[in-house]
Amino acid sequence: MKLYLDADGCPVVRQALAIAARRGVAAVVVCDNAHRIDCPGAELVMVDRGPDSADLALANLLRPGDAAVTQDFGLAALCLARGACALDQNGRQYTQDNIGPLLEQRAFAGKQRRAGRYGKGPARRTAAQDAAFCAALETLLEQLARPG
Repeated sequence: MKLYLDADGCPVVRQALAIAARRGVAAVVVCDNAHRIDCPGAELVMVDRGPDSADLALANLLRPGDAAVTQDFGLAALCLARGACALDQNGRQYTQDNIGPLLEQRAFAGKQRRAGRYGKGPARRTAAQDAAFCAALETLLEQLARPG
């Protein structure tokens, strides 16, 4: 098992790397070359800048039983299709049950943006969100480490 981080804009890289290191799980940080990420103890995969380049690189590295952290619903769908598990930055686990509605939400939001309708950006990240993410990642890695 490996833990893959979609690090382009990911607010929990530091927390995820700390958890992976403590649990002895190999971590792979994937980003495009527009980002500079400090990831001691992890493998860094840097790809050329381009639409979804980091997402596609990460998806191609995944194996069944791996875990990924991403806030991109499209990448999450690819993770599930490859037999991997995926969490968002708030600790929500993507599943076959929730990925369809999330992809529909993504399509609708894109349509709204193309029509010139922009919503507010995300609120400032809270310590409670970080704690929820850490708890969910701990639980997921524990589940994946169990034999069978």
